[in-house]
Formats: sequence, structure tokens, C-alpha cells
Amino acid sequence: MKSKIIFKILGYVTIIISSLIMIVPFVSALMNSLKTYKEYTAVPPVWIPDVFQWSNYSEVFKLGNFSIFTMNSFTVTILSVVGALLSSSMVGFAFARLRFPFKHALFVMVLGTMMIPPIVIIIPHFIIFDKLHMLDTLTPLWVMEWLAQPFGIFLMRQAFLSIPGEYEESAKMEGCNPFQIYLRIYMPMAKPTLATLAIFTFMTKWNEILAPVIYLTSEDKFTLPIGILSLGGQWFGNEQYMVAAALMSLVPIMIVFMFAEKYFVQNHSSSGIK
Repeated sequence: MKSKIIFKILGYVTIIISSLIMIVPFVSALMNSLKTYKEYTAVPPVWIPDVFQWSNYSEVFKLGNFSIFTMNSFTVTILSVVGALLSSSMVGFAFARLRFPFKHALFVMVLGTMMIPPIVIIIPHFIIFDKLHMLDTLTPLWVMEWLAQPFGIFLMRQAFLSIPGEYEESAKMEGCNPFQIYLRIYMPMAKPTLATLAIFTFMTKWNEILAPVIYLTSEDKFTLPIGILSLGGQWFGNEQYMVAAALMSLVPIMIVFMFAEKYFVQNHSSSGIK
């Protein structure tokens, strides 16, 4: 009995310490964003500002093209999420439920591409987009997601394979074609996996830095991460504004995660077969 209590206490202590390790840097950044420049650069550091400078957040919009950067990021991210969900789910359904020649060999080839480092394909992609006159546009940042990425295909295929085949057989008896089975049966039952893929894609595209740096040159095309970095010179002497801008860039990710969180624990095949 005592050993169980000790292990329980140790578990709670571990959880509390782990939570503090993750929360403290965020709280520190929040406090820094609400300081004056004098407090921000003070030595020893001032942990809590005397007066919270909420105006720092409004100043972010005055000192740069923050609104344009945000709109560009939303455009790229939303198009990427929609493209990833549609293309990956269609290809994943084909690999999971349809029959066609060389299906397993093709799937192995798809999985093999996951082992290729992304840095290796940057130059070929750059040459292709250059030939298509897409450089310095937002198109290269989202169009690849509409071509079904390997990770999304693998994720959706596993989700569709976990759904009992009796659903498909019942739908066929009702006269449904493969597309109707995919759209009306399997997609609603794969909501947890779709939510997971949407969050992964949203976070990846929203925080992406390398691709925008390579493909974009005009400031009015910058996405939020590189836009904030490009304004570093304008914020010299007011670096607390950059911290405020970085924190504001996290808000959309937190909102998306809160709305999709329930699908992580939802069992998409929990209902019985009638």
C-alpha cells in the first residue's frame, strides 16, 4: 500500500515538474512582451513589469506589415490543409480499399520517399517552380500538399484499414460506388485521423521558414515567420515588440488545437456493426 502511494506521489511530482519546464518559458516570453525596453534589457532581469505594456501588441501592427504577413500565412496554411486532407485521404483510401495492379509495390515506393531528406529535393523543386514562373508567389508554399504527401498517405491508409470492412460491404449492397463509400462512409469515420493530419499540416506550414526564404523575395509576399524576422531592424531598440509578435503568431495554432483536441481521443470505430 505504501509503495503505491509513493509511486503515485512520484508520478504527480514528475508531471508537475514537466509542466513547469514547458510553461515557464512561455510565461517568461509573455512577461517580456509586456515590458518597456528598459525593463526588457535590465540586468539583473526584471521578471514582472511594473506596468503591463499592453500597447506593445498594437504597436506591432504599426511598425510593419504584420497584417499582410498574417494574411499570407493564413492563405498558405488553409490551402495546404485543404489540399493535404483531400489528396492524402483519396490516395490513402485507394491503397487501403481499392484493388489495382502493383498496389503494394507502389505503396512501398511511397513509403520509400519518406526516407529522402527534404533538403535534397529543394533544388529540383526550385528549378521546376522557376520553369513554371511561380517564384516569388505563394503557390510553391502550398501546391505540393495537393499532390498527396507520403506521411499523409500513410496516416490515412492506416486509418481506413482499421475500419471494419463490413461497412464497405453494406454500402455496396445499397448500391454505393467507391467514391460514395469514400465520401459518405470512410471520411466521417476517420475524423480523428483527419484532425491529426490537419493539425500537423497547419503547424508545419504556419511555422515554415526554409521554403519561404527560398521562394519569396518581395516583402509583401512574406509569411509570418520570415516577416517577423525581416522586421528585426525596424524594431531595434524595441525588441519587446518582436516577442509580442512571436506570441501573437502562436494564437492560431492554439485555437486550431483546442477545436481539434477532442478528435484525438475519439475512437472512430467504436460504434458496433449492425
